[in-house]
Amino acid sequence: MNGSERIAASKEVVWAALNDPAILQQCIPGCQKLEKASDSEMTATVTLKVGPVKASFNGKVTLSDIDAPNSYRITGEGAGGVAGFAKGGANVRLEQDADITVLHYDVDAQVGGKIAQLGSRLIDSTAKKLAGEFFAKFGNVVTGTAG
Repeated sequence: MNGSERIAASKEVVWAALNDPAILQQCIPGCQKLEKASDSEMTATVTLKVGPVKASFNGKVTLSDIDAPNSYRITGEGAGGVAGFAKGGANVRLEQDADITVLHYDVDAQVGGKIAQLGSRLIDSTAKKLAGEFFAKFGNVVTGTAG
């Protein structure tokens, strides 16, 4: 899954927001808690509903392949008890276009356990929806247009 979001802010402002746990917590669907453990690691608690299965995942978020303020890889993995596990990540790249920053993303996700039994089409559509929600909300929070 990939896409892009046009954000009416400078690349530096967008980059700072991509590294701000408070902003990321607002934008990650179902995020209950996101705390910075180091410059490249955060711990998270996220509650998600995938089809009929609702689970709370505790895990970590890691930033890697950092090329400030141009790109990085954000990876998350969490365990949801009997529901199973979820792992995913996104390669994020920023491109300045006049006074707009274009945020490009390429997302991948894997699940296991009870959630994996729901079928790949439901999981893929849910992952795509969640990624779209995150990046759209991120753009709105950064530009101050979040409702």
